[in-house]
Amino acid sequence: MIRKLGKLLFVSFVLACIAAGVLYLDYQRWLESSVHEREDPLYVDVPPGTSFRALVGQLEREGLVDRPRYFEFMARQSGQAGRIQAGEYNVPAGATPPDLLRQLVEGRVIQYRFTLIEGWTFRQLRTALEADPRIVNTLDGQDDEAVMERLGRADTHPEGWFYPETYSFTRGTTDEQILRRALTAMEGQLERIWEQRHEGIPLEDPYEALILASIIERETGQPHERGKVAGVFTRRLELGMRLQTDPTVIYGMGDSYDGRIRTRDLRTDTPYNTYTRHGLPPTPIAMPSGAAIAAAVNPEPGDALYFVSRGDGSHHFSATLEEHNRAVRRYILGRDD
Repeated sequence: MIRKLGKLLFVSFVLACIAAGVLYLDYQRWLESSVHEREDPLYVDVPPGTSFRALVGQLEREGLVDRPRYFEFMARQSGQAGRIQAGEYNVPAGATPPDLLRQLVEGRVIQYRFTLIEGWTFRQLRTALEADPRIVNTLDGQDDEAVMERLGRADTHPEGWFYPETYSFTRGTTDEQILRRALTAMEGQLERIWEQRHEGIPLEDPYEALILASIIERETGQPHERGKVAGVFTRRLELGMRLQTDPTVIYGMGDSYDGRIRTRDLRTDTPYNTYTRHGLPPTPIAMPSGAAIAAAVNPEPGDALYFVSRGDGSHHFSATLEEHNRAVRRYILGRDD
């Protein structure tokens, strides 16, 4: 009887070893398998507060985990079950279960991009933020003054204070967070570039540089012309001449601007009409690039006091009014003297 019991225990032990070996080999093959066979990445969204057990069930339902117990064992055995991060993920083709776990633990979530275009007004920026479905809108119904107060800049006019570049973000990021990043970036750029300014420029402080840079940004889209345009405006300020720049007039017209500037518009006084008023307008008129700010504080030397569009995006620069009038007749009126 004892001998039979010993044989039975031995056979049971051997079978258990074989089963364990088969299970081990199956687990090892699973570790090296692909979680999905699609050519494109597979999307998965892990909501905040999701428990690990709920996550495993979600991954099984979405076809990323075919052995949920294996996945749970792998995560718990490695001590990573409690380190999963919420967010949106694109799981690439060919990813193995350890790759998937590593991606979830490291929080390698989908990064979206929002581009703030140089030359935009604050109104255009807010419209673009509201139109992006991936950004959470928390500022709807609040006027510009309230927005700036939330950003910690109460009594600051918003125009010009947001740096134009491309910002990466994850789904769930708010419009306020994007604005805060752009504001911080602009303040840093302005401070850095102001410290590199040319001595003797007719600008009292960084804010005046921001105002002038915004005008330069709206006057030319040609990078090589920024310094020349800055030189014209700098010399005009030094000589006490009015800037006479159309973009400021347009900004001052607000909603009444219909795409054309008429003579009466140039004669109608507003705080932004640089045809009727001397000096800089009271605030920026757009969001300038770092290159425009650099041009404003390091204008290109020369003698030009005027410029006119050639109609191809570039400008003709003139030192005298007589030369400027000839350029106007040629490029605006289409007549050659």
